[in-house]
Amino acid sequence: MIETVLLNFLLLLSQTTTPERKFIDLKNQLEKFGFQVIIQLPPKRGAYGLLQEASKKIWINPVVFDLQIGTQTIIHEAVHAAQVCAGKGKIKTLGLNIQPINYARPFFMHYSDIHRQDLEREAYAVQTQPNSFELATSLLKKHCK
Repeated sequence: MIETVLLNFLLLLSQTTTPERKFIDLKNQLEKFGFQVIIQLPPKRGAYGLLQEASKKIWINPVVFDLQIGTQTIIHEAVHAAQVCAGKGKIKTLGLNIQPINYARPFFMHYSDIHRQDLEREAYAVQTQPNSFELATSLLKKHCK
């Protein structure tokens, strides 16, 4: 009996989704620069991640771990954090010279506000690069020092 319970527990434990190392590293960097990273449903319905400029709070929807997009989500929000740092508390574009992959276009083109489109374009551009983690890290270090 105890073997069955233990086996079921180990099976369940092995299926528990935990954040990747890069997710944890980026979370720690964001917190070092004064952002609070909260793993819970964002206040905006349907969002995977959300940054609130004024409070420097970043929500990460727990479902991203089940979808295995936790690292991509925090990279996206880290770009927004760098945008807030660059704007000294007000979000502004960074003037990056990279473009997101075409697949990401619908995710930022649905915004009617052109400024919001540009902010999201930058976040998706970084998020979709092969070296996205390194890019996000360097943007934080450059703009949030």
